[in-house]
Amino acid sequence: MMKKSLLLLLLGFSLFQLSAKEGMWIPILLEKYNLAEMQEMGFKLTADDIYDVNHSSMKDAVVIFGGGCTGELISDEGLLITNHHCGYRQIQSHSTVEHDYLTNGFWAMSRDEELPNERLTVSFLEYMEDVTDKVLAGTENLDGEAADKKINENTDRIIKEARNDGKFTASVKPLFYGNQYFLYVYKVYKDVRLVGAPPSAIGKFGGDTDNWMWPRHTGDFSLFRIYADENNEPAEYSPDNVPFKPKKSFPVSMKGILPGDFTMVFGNPGTTMQYWPHQAVDVTMNQRDPDRIMLRDIKLDIIGGDMESDPKIRIQYAAKYQSISNSWKKWQGEIKGLKRLDAVNKKLAYEEEFKKWTQQNNTWDNTYEPVFNAFEELYTDYATYIKAYDYYREIVISGVEVFKQARTVNSIINNIENDQGERAESIRSAMLNGLPGFYKDFNQPTDDDLFAALMPELINGLDASFLPAEVVETIKQNDREKLIKKVYQKSILTDREKLEDLLKNGSEKQLLKLRKDPLIAMYNQLNFIYEKDIIPEVRKISKSIDDNMKVYMAGLMEMKKGQAFYPDANLTLRVAYGQVEGYEPKDGVKYKYYTTLTGIMEKDNPEIYDYDVPDRLKELYQTKDFGQYEVNGDVPVCFTASNHTTGGNSGSPVVNGNGELIGVNFDRCWEGTMSDIMYDPERCRNISIDIRYALFIIDKFAGAGYLLDEMEIVK
Repeated sequence: MMKKSLLLLLLGFSLFQLSAKEGMWIPILLEKYNLAEMQEMGFKLTADDIYDVNHSSMKDAVVIFGGGCTGELISDEGLLITNHHCGYRQIQSHSTVEHDYLTNGFWAMSRDEELPNERLTVSFLEYMEDVTDKVLAGTENLDGEAADKKINENTDRIIKEARNDGKFTASVKPLFYGNQYFLYVYKVYKDVRLVGAPPSAIGKFGGDTDNWMWPRHTGDFSLFRIYADENNEPAEYSPDNVPFKPKKSFPVSMKGILPGDFTMVFGNPGTTMQYWPHQAVDVTMNQRDPDRIMLRDIKLDIIGGDMESDPKIRIQYAAKYQSISNSWKKWQGEIKGLKRLDAVNKKLAYEEEFKKWTQQNNTWDNTYEPVFNAFEELYTDYATYIKAYDYYREIVISGVEVFKQARTVNSIINNIENDQGERAESIRSAMLNGLPGFYKDFNQPTDDDLFAALMPELINGLDASFLPAEVVETIKQNDREKLIKKVYQKSILTDREKLEDLLKNGSEKQLLKLRKDPLIAMYNQLNFIYEKDIIPEVRKISKSIDDNMKVYMAGLMEMKKGQAFYPDANLTLRVAYGQVEGYEPKDGVKYKYYTTLTGIMEKDNPEIYDYDVPDRLKELYQTKDFGQYEVNGDVPVCFTASNHTTGGNSGSPVVNGNGELIGVNFDRCWEGTMSDIMYDPERCRNISIDIRYALFIIDKFAGAGYLLDEMEIVK
């Protein structure tokens, strides 16, 4: 009896008992699976108000911002709000020591002052469609490579038709590991201009110390405007473009929030792994996360120290540091959460329950036992190769910055040697054009230190079979200083003028001599192993894992037939819903659901960059000049709710039961970062900036209240 009770307890977080707050749901299926529950929780609209291809709906006010965030329209003149950290690269790219928009913020006081952003796009979803039958047509009697080939042919045809001669972009994405396929068709706008961003001491208040944490006091928002041609269609940047007229924009609520209020997050969550077998959880928790955390510790220590020493370096590396540190801290919380939930054993218990179900249906021996046996073998091999992959990614691909230049030079040389002169010239020209941007945000002494610190970690962390013998010998024979002088500083890649002259005027023969450049030679030896021995094996093993997961997922879908069952996130439009609520992170501690301006003042510390509250904000607080944003003698700043979110949901609209914007999602609490793998309804909370705080900053702090005139403010 005790064993049975323990099993039921272990399954408390399993797929059998999905919480009302768990899940990232497909909008076109809400009517079937979720709407009744949503309405019981306080949603007052219809499924068509969320997603409708024939009439304007919320989907028309939500965009993929850049390559991996969400944004939403808040006016009929193309004004868009997203997170400060989503617009961080754009803010950084416009910043100099003389015009430090990261530190001081930026506010366009007229349309003419809005700043264009090269390569920044926003993508509106035109429609989504279940194309499973079309994708799998003709595969009934095929398997293996033949089936994959047919699926790819069908997919290519579907995408080509959906693009409508280039009017749209399109993609077909598998759900449930290929048991279902959806088509997503987008219209992409390319003229997106920066309108406003608070100083980092507001938009990034608390920095890495507060990142992923609650209580949070971060004004994590920025404003952009979408521009279009005279027909409201996408166009490259032009002074003649006009503000985009959306089909729908969100009304902005000043009504506030209370505990238990319905909340919905409508955005583009990136990646989740809810259905992983226990082996995958084990490898992530006990190998991958610790390895990557350790290597990023080194990078953050070096970069962070240099950023503190020089304002120019701080600007150069601000976006890079943020990118490195975000996952670094998330992985630490993920490990703690998975261990606290005893995640591996919960997965084992669930797999045992699934096995019993298959045995009752006489499908275990022939269909599912081979899958589970394959997992054991595949994940053993996977652990070996993914370790090498992680080390190479963190050190060679995205650690030592100058290796990025070595990669491009290597491509030029390869094309010359393969008699692809035209292609070599194209790459040479692109590299030449990219040099100013690269060296603008590059500090050689910082990269010196990264090279000297990370390369020994590579050879000490991996088996010799994953390393070039010559590179191992070079690193072992030279201490830190000699390694920098003999390899790094002897490279032409560290001398911008010489490199630029060679790219402009050098002959093919001179370019070919770069094979002997010490850094380029080292990179080539490392990259040869990475591309020849590591990447192919990781892809091969991952493909086999996915093939077996497809069978496993088919079983899960059959077991849950007729029940609500959500697919993993894949950077496509999803709905998550829950309610405003705090949580208890540990024994004896209970967090409220909101924070206020008073909390910002309590954290104020002029000695620490991330806690140095701007004088103007302190003045507003001291004089209690809160205007219409005052609530009980204070200004609300952030709040938590029980919406299931992940990366990609950054910048997502958080709406109330009337579909009015009450906040902008920007984070999760640290105790819930394992929610990508296993959701805990007791401690998984999303963190949002209260829209009233964003309006307060725009209006009272920045003096850009004219922007509120564009919005539909609901009081």
